[in-house]
Amino acid sequence: MARDQESPLIKFFLAPLAYFLLRLYLLLINIQVINEEAIINYLKTGRKAIAAIWHQRFLGVIGYAKKFSSYSPSIMISKSRDGEWIAQVVKFLGFRPVRGSSSRGGKEALTVMVQDLLQNQAAIHAVDGPQGPKGVVKAGLIRLAQLSQAAIFPVYISVERAWITRSWDRFLLPKPFSRILIRWGDPIFVPEKMETEAFEALRLEVEDTMAQGHARGDLALGWKKPL
Repeated sequence: MARDQESPLIKFFLAPLAYFLLRLYLLLINIQVINEEAIINYLKTGRKAIAAIWHQRFLGVIGYAKKFSSYSPSIMISKSRDGEWIAQVVKFLGFRPVRGSSSRGGKEALTVMVQDLLQNQAAIHAVDGPQGPKGVVKAGLIRLAQLSQAAIFPVYISVERAWITRSWDRFLLPKPFSRILIRWGDPIFVPEKMETEAFEALRLEVEDTMAQGHARGDLALGWKKPL
């Protein structure tokens, strides 16, 4: 495992090649952003933020995320062999990969993300990943915000035209020359202390907010029903 993670082939050839091809692909997509000033103004105050996205749609946002490279946002990448080359690619994209295992209920992943956010300002979190169920906000998002005292910013990502894969989340591959609509939601603040019922109520509230926000964007771009 250690040899794979330190492979010069990955670091100096495969990852740069993947990044180059990805950048070419992203140049063929038109991105429209709404309410960006909400997150920009918030980050300028020095406070912490978690950008909450659906796993299904993260490809549509990675080119745009370069704009926030000055904040070096973290993103969880697994410790697997495949995770190493992905980690190298996201570094080129302006992210800061944080390595952790999502096994055993995701406890290790949550721990390393909390530790990272205590030292840094921004993170990007796929709220229903890495294995679903699709569109279900996992408790880890709420717990991460609670322990780090970072605000949750829902990010609604909708695609005008896309290929839909057969993966667990029906992953979206935006078609070249299509339009991607990215809309920042209002911040959601999580109290440091909550009873179990209040915690679950907030989790469901975030889940419903994200479902409605994405449905609004999908319908605006011409889909007959939310993806």
